Amino acid sequence: MNTLSYKTVSANKNTVNKEWIVVDAEGEILGRLASQIAKVIRGKHKPEFTPHVDCGDNVIVINADKVKLTGNKLSQKVYTHYTGYPGGQRFTSPKELLAKHPERLVEKAVRGMLPKNRLGRQLFKNLYVYAGTEHKHEAQKPTPVKF
Repeated sequence: MNTLSYKTVSANKNTVNKEWIVVDAEGEILGRLASQIAKVIRGKHKPEFTPHVDCGDNVIVINADKVKLTGNKLSQKVYTHYTGYPGGQRFTSPKELLAKHPERLVEKAVRGMLPKNRLGRQLFKNLYVYAGTEHKHEAQKPTPVKF
């Protein structure tokens, strides 16, 4: 067999083809939706996926306030963060988060599924979450996707 006839293609930031997609989160289960979004943002759905390159698409999530959580997660799940001060540990439930900042619920779920390094922080910038049906990315001509 001629081994010179095929090459492993390694993408870089100049050769990556990034697209814009819109995802409607209405009635979707949070974790299942977030895992699909994370896969698209990472670029794992593309044949030219390269692990160390941002080769994923830009994702716009609309209707984030209408996402569902199964079981008792809405009241029993706890998000923890630390302010940096003594006694500064804060706890938030998804119910409180959904009432005040519904976008952050989806953002937290997707961020937890991305790599915890420089690449993960860069990939997270490709996610745009909106509570309602309106978004400001019409100029990019995003294609609607149903997971």
